[in-house]
Amino acid sequence: MARRSRHRLLLLLLRYLVVALGYHKTCGVSAPKDQVITAIEYQEAVLTCKYPKKTMSSRLEWKKLGKSVSFVYYQQALKGDFKDRAQMMDFSIRIKNVTRADAGKYRCEVSTPSEQGQTLEEDTVTLEVLVAPGVPSCEVPNSALSGTVVELRCQDKEGNPAPEYTWFKDGIRLVGNLKLDIQSTNSSYTMNTKTGTLQFNTVSKLDSGEYSCEARNSIGSRRCQGRRMQVDDLNVSGIIAAVVVVALVISICALGVCYAQRKGYFSKETSFQKSSSASKDTTMSENDFKHSKSFII
Repeated sequence: MARRSRHRLLLLLLRYLVVALGYHKTCGVSAPKDQVITAIEYQEAVLTCKYPKKTMSSRLEWKKLGKSVSFVYYQQALKGDFKDRAQMMDFSIRIKNVTRADAGKYRCEVSTPSEQGQTLEEDTVTLEVLVAPGVPSCEVPNSALSGTVVELRCQDKEGNPAPEYTWFKDGIRLVGNLKLDIQSTNSSYTMNTKTGTLQFNTVSKLDSGEYSCEARNSIGSRRCQGRRMQVDDLNVSGIIAAVVVVALVISICALGVCYAQRKGYFSKETSFQKSSSASKDTTMSENDFKHSKSFII
């Protein structure tokens, strides 16, 4: 009997442990995750301090984290540029005019006196500011030769999230192969909606026109001013004519030099140079003779 009672007791203990472990798995407390608050630029956002409970003796501080920690709310007052565009709502902060500079991680800290001393509770909030694209920077060549590779570039540095790009020719949207996710392509061009490039592998005269680019995200869109690209065929006849003209000029110059040599223009000049040098030598010898004669006397 004693053995049976012990066996039953062990079974009951095992069942209790299994139930307790199962309850711990289903109802166990996990570490709280950071809040992520999304706001559109120039609109308002509320940074909520969730976990701490407010009491009369609680002390609240808000800080913005980063390379250097700065106070947002300290000693019951808003700090910095938050003074004029934010207000306190219990332990939360309401920012009336959010800018992209406000994006980042914030932390609220609440210290409350207790029997064991000061109890510190904190909560972290990440503010993400959504920004519409600015006017994109567009690079369109003024001219190009038919059959060459030409690349047009479009870029925006302000939009958040990163915008996608669309090219327009003469006000009409360029559409390629819709089956491709990032790149749209057809027989004459390849368009990358992520990087904003429009590449013509073999540009032709039909590609001449005014090109503009639009940057768009979930907040808004902007388009750059249209620029004209003129595509011309390579003028083979003009190049041949220029080569012929250059060859004729060189031939005429060569004939002129030969004619001058035959007429003796170059020999006369050399004989004149020889006679002048000979006369100089004669005068030098006479002067030397005079000096030597006077020395003998």
